[in-house]
Amino acid sequence: MNLVVVGDSLLDRDVHGNVQRLSPDAPVPVLDQRESVVRPGGAALAAAMAASDGLRVTLVTALGADGAGRELRGELERAGVEVVDFELRGATPEKIRFFAGEHQLMRLDRGSGVATPGGAGASARAAVGWADAVLVSDYGRGVAVDPGLRAAVGELTDRIPVVWDPHPRGARPVPGVTVATPNEAEVAHLGPGGGDELCERAEALLALWRARALCATRGAGGALLVGGGAAPLALPAPPVVGGDSCGAGDRFASRLAGALGQGMAVPDAALEAVAISSLFVAAGGARRGLGDARPAAEAAPGRDGVRIAQDVRAAGGTVVATGGCFDLLHTGHVNTLAAARRLGDCLIVCLNSDASVRRLKGPARPLVAEADRAAVLTALACVDAVVVFEEDTPEQVLRALRPHVWVKGGDYDGVRLPEADVLTEWGGRALVLPYVDGHSTTRLIEEAATSV
Repeated sequence: MNLVVVGDSLLDRDVHGNVQRLSPDAPVPVLDQRESVVRPGGAALAAAMAASDGLRVTLVTALGADGAGRELRGELERAGVEVVDFELRGATPEKIRFFAGEHQLMRLDRGSGVATPGGAGASARAAVGWADAVLVSDYGRGVAVDPGLRAAVGELTDRIPVVWDPHPRGARPVPGVTVATPNEAEVAHLGPGGGDELCERAEALLALWRARALCATRGAGGALLVGGGAAPLALPAPPVVGGDSCGAGDRFASRLAGALGQGMAVPDAALEAVAISSLFVAAGGARRGLGDARPAAEAAPGRDGVRIAQDVRAAGGTVVATGGCFDLLHTGHVNTLAAARRLGDCLIVCLNSDASVRRLKGPARPLVAEADRAAVLTALACVDAVVVFEEDTPEQVLRALRPHVWVKGGDYDGVRLPEADVLTEWGGRALVLPYVDGHSTTRLIEEAATSV
């Protein structure tokens, strides 16, 4: 499935360091820089995250010829995104965030480049025409108002899914888009007025834009879907403790467009996008989610996990591994995985195959096939690779990975782990992380069965 992302690209740069003193010139903290990390931003972030879902992604955008533009192009190439670009007038937009530990001190915006009016050439318009689904990610910098691109997208609305992620300073969606995805604040800002409830404002904006559906995102409140001739649908978000919401809107829109392009109905695709974006926030947001934007289909095989472990070990880092069935991924899983990742420099998940799960859990399990379980796990920012194994316990794959740390959830507390003996072969150790009470796949299945 070929997803084409159309929109304005930015370069996000995170500067990390330590603060131990105040400046003698003014009562402000002095940040001793430790590292600077760059990643795609704006439409480029949406494209990179869609590529991490295993989609073929083409980004139609305007890139600068300056240093920041070259860095951004390099990050997109590393993410597996094909770029079709046209001229950007001015410097490449950058968002620079300064962090002391996990505390953000300030953000510096620089670069006021905008797409050249009418600059999208035949190659950009042709790229849109080959799409199986289109996501317009508008950041108000001119790409979405290009008349050639608007015409190309408008011609597709009756044939393929088109998702339009708007911006307060951007363009109105072309009529007939499948779903528009403003957030709650944007609904209030962009709507025609009238009505006190979000549902009324969303329906008024839907009519103004002449979209087929509108999905208003609400952060921790999930989303509200209106349109399509059906009653408004509230889409709850899984509970998230902590995390980072940076990039959550792009994660939502990119997953929604991908799911629609793969044939899902709008309500189902929107519900999946809410769940995936919530997991994305819980795992640390964009700052944690693009350390390695490999497609999920390429990240799951065992060789990738082994290679990552070898590279981390060779660089003097700590390899962390964990394992399980991960059937019906829930908050307890996500919290344990995120905590495990913080113990080292990579996290490899050893995943029981379908046959292995049946032997362990019974003939009715798993509820989710191994390819889908691996894809969801790989989409988590805290997971570097997934290795599927056929045995009941992962001794063989552990010998291939040779992790420094093997992590299990706290429901194993007080029980000798069956993997403990094999870990001693290379000096690895087993750790048990605290169990999140009340979160159990078996319990979720039992509760679902009794509610039918």
